[in-house]
Amino acid sequence: MPRRSSRREFLQHTTLAAAAGASLPYWFSGVQTMADDARSPNERPRAGCIGNGGMGRGDGNNVKRYADIVANCDVDREHAEKFKAEIAAGKSEIYEDYRALLDRNDIDVVTISTPDHWHTRIAIAALRSGKDVYCQKPLTLTIAEGKLLRDVVKETGRVLQVGTQQRSEYNNMFLKAVALCHGGRIGKLQRVTVAIGGAPSGGPFPKVAVPEALNWDLWQGQTPAVEYIKERGHRNFRWWYEYSGGKLTDWGAHHVDIAQWGIGMQETGPTKVEVQSAEHPVEFQGGMPTVDDCYNTATTFRIRCEFPNGVEMIIRDRADELGFDNGIMFEGSEGRFFVNRGKLTGEAVDALAQNPIDEATLVALRKGKRIDRHMGNFIECCRDGGLPASDVYTHHRILTTCHLANIAMRLKRNLRWNPETEQIVGDDEANAMQSRDQRKGYEVA
Repeated sequence: MPRRSSRREFLQHTTLAAAAGASLPYWFSGVQTMADDARSPNERPRAGCIGNGGMGRGDGNNVKRYADIVANCDVDREHAEKFKAEIAAGKSEIYEDYRALLDRNDIDVVTISTPDHWHTRIAIAALRSGKDVYCQKPLTLTIAEGKLLRDVVKETGRVLQVGTQQRSEYNNMFLKAVALCHGGRIGKLQRVTVAIGGAPSGGPFPKVAVPEALNWDLWQGQTPAVEYIKERGHRNFRWWYEYSGGKLTDWGAHHVDIAQWGIGMQETGPTKVEVQSAEHPVEFQGGMPTVDDCYNTATTFRIRCEFPNGVEMIIRDRADELGFDNGIMFEGSEGRFFVNRGKLTGEAVDALAQNPIDEATLVALRKGKRIDRHMGNFIECCRDGGLPASDVYTHHRILTTCHLANIAMRLKRNLRWNPETEQIVGDDEANAMQSRDQRKGYEVA
């Protein structure tokens, strides 16, 4: 059996190939990509998959196109065993604690598909252990976590791809939407409206016994330790600010991302965040929910964000008068168009039949890479050291917009934001909400 190439040998090969092709465009890769799927199975990287629920199984199915899954980890033993049997063909080693998985020197890449409050801590540990990371969105629980993770990516030089696949997939509809905006196809940009749905209401929920297969203390991580409520765990964690940001960070990570990229503000942020309306299923005082047994993220909302270039972004649960409840509408001085995962429509889109977007424009938006699968883009960047489609730098900026919207709604007041210093202006209470108190032993650092 051929000897498996070490990671160091792989990187040396990549470096030599890059040096030999110095006169080529910066995006050219001299090594064959895993997307070609023509390498020997013994040369495939080895993957560890952390978080093995529904999203984790999806990420596992995607990564095994390009890598061999040798380890999987979940605090719920039933999830871990199901993943091993159904996704890893019974060949992976199961771990309850992610730190034991990361201690393995034979793992090249990890996927992180845990609840949101664990993303940053695990990603930092993985990067510092020399592994490349594919992390589900939203990448962070707070603005402070985004700043820290951005620094760690710089510090380690590792690849981090965020699972916002609209930048790579869906027949390039979202890339074309960005290209239409950047190319002036609707004139001077004026407004972008984003509809992402609202969270459900629910509760009060009973406190019940912890399932035997679940390590509830470890599941809670940095968050305050509380008695077990079934509706706090697994997929329903999204509706509790303790663990997530509701729809603002769940779907906002997708649609606000494309909207902010489309208006050319993906490397900065808003200057004003205005709460035009917002409803929560529970009462808040000082930005915190007053009860602990009900869902608490926003059910309806309308947030107006103003950007340095004068464009306004409206983030809503629904945009019924505009005819959509999930998607993005860009408006300019010469027209408007709409995009979501099912369609790209409008006069500017119709005009593409006679005046198409040239391929060079799409290549530039792809950072010079062939992007047909988001995971494939990640693996290619692991090979050539390139910047992935959804990088930490722009994702931190767009997610900051979402976090600011949540802070404004929870405090029931408007905010001014300095995108250069990344500080809320003139509001110490709001600024303090860029970070959170963390349970001892689970700090993100």
